[in-house]
Amino acid sequence: QVQLVESGGGLVQPGGSLRLSCAASRSIFSINFMGWYRQAPGKERELVATMSSGGTTTYANSVKGRFTISRDAAKNTVYLQMNSLKPEDEAVYYCNANTMFHAKPVDYWGQGTQVTVSS
Repeated sequence: QVQLVESGGGLVQPGGSLRLSCAASRSIFSINFMGWYRQAPGKERELVATMSSGGTTTYANSVKGRFTISRDAAKNTVYLQMNSLKPEDEAVYYCNANTMFHAKPVDYWGQGTQVTVSS
């Protein structure tokens, strides 16, 4: 199993930046994929960015060039640097770990952190 603890959300003006952190309870190299999803009110949860254990990254088209996912293996932590934030980025952001458990892929989720983009 994996426990995930997120931090770093808050209120930011349009054009501003925030960095989200997600601390995992075990080595992130033992986790197939770690990533960030977000869910705005009335909308489905959507993928924002992911990173494989090998370091391959993927991004939603809406955040490419503005958001960067990175990791610090020594801290078992994954980050999401969000720049040039827009009102449409406002959502609850969830950290995700996708890994194998008893030979089956399983998703683990953090508690979510609110990102509010408003002037």
